[in-house]
Amino acid sequence: MSSSDKYKRQIMNDLATGNVESLDDTSASPQQEYQNFDDFAQRSSKEERRRLFGRSLHPTHIPASQMEPELQKAIAQIKPNERDDVARDFFKHLKERGLSERQLQQQLGLSTHHAKQMNADDVSKLASFAYHNHPDIFQEVMAEQPAIIKFLSNPLVGAIFGAVAAKWLGNRK
Repeated sequence: MSSSDKYKRQIMNDLATGNVESLDDTSASPQQEYQNFDDFAQRSSKEERRRLFGRSLHPTHIPASQMEPELQKAIAQIKPNERDDVARDFFKHLKERGLSERQLQQQLGLSTHHAKQMNADDVSKLASFAYHNHPDIFQEVMAEQPAIIKFLSNPLVGAIFGAVAAKWLGNRK
């Protein structure tokens, strides 16, 4: 067996037994150990979420063809007031790029340009547009509004968020 195979086997054994090391910082303080995703979403800083999501939530890692159906399901599951906040944040960031709410309504076929009146389908279209055309805005909004992330279920998405899970679970055994 080559040393490369031995190395891979050792890594897989370490992961299987819960021995994980973070690439960012190997010493997680108790404030950085999270009980679950809701705890992570409430206690983590926007910068921490931006850093973690920024590496994972990008069309080069998850193709739009896989992300878009997941976004639709996830957005349909979040609370209406959280959905309004997500839409409002997308509009705010896209407006900074010169895209008005009315332009987006026409371009994406939204039922309205008012965030509070948007349904899940409208917010999904807006999120998909941002993911595909402005991934930095998508990452920023996910860092600001992490409620959507916990409803993503695609195995590829789950694998990418394994690093996030390792971070919030810390060294628990």
